[in-house]
Amino acid sequence: MKREHSIAAVVINGNQYLLLKYGLGHWGLVKGHKEKGETDEETIMRELMEETGISKASIIKGFKEEFNYHFKFKGSTIFKTVICYLIKTNINKVVLSYEHSDYKWLPYEKAIKKATFDGPKMMIEKARNFLTGNLDTFL
Repeated sequence: MKREHSIAAVVINGNQYLLLKYGLGHWGLVKGHKEKGETDEETIMRELMEETGISKASIIKGFKEEFNYHFKFKGSTIFKTVICYLIKTNINKVVLSYEHSDYKWLPYEKAIKKATFDGPKMMIEKARNFLTGNLDTFL
């Protein structure tokens, strides 16, 4: 079975979570593949800029989670591992890349309902739990 690895992020602005609508119609997180020589952190900050136009943001230390899933591509099953970070920004304006058709900043309850797949839902929930335990530090 083929394996893939991606880097993703739960992006927050205050109490709002960013979801992107992908070309196939599902709603998910900022996500992408590492380029040669990049660290995970460099990858997700590049992907954030490419997919949303947001350049003023920071990774919140202490949050690094993983989720996995299978999908089919050209008749093959692919096992994907995604490392997920938590990013904070105060930028509301999003400039979408060609990969996405819409975006939404949503409060936790709506973000959980809007995210299409279990992995991103779980990451949003873990991010909220992480932030709730560290409110004085991060928000």
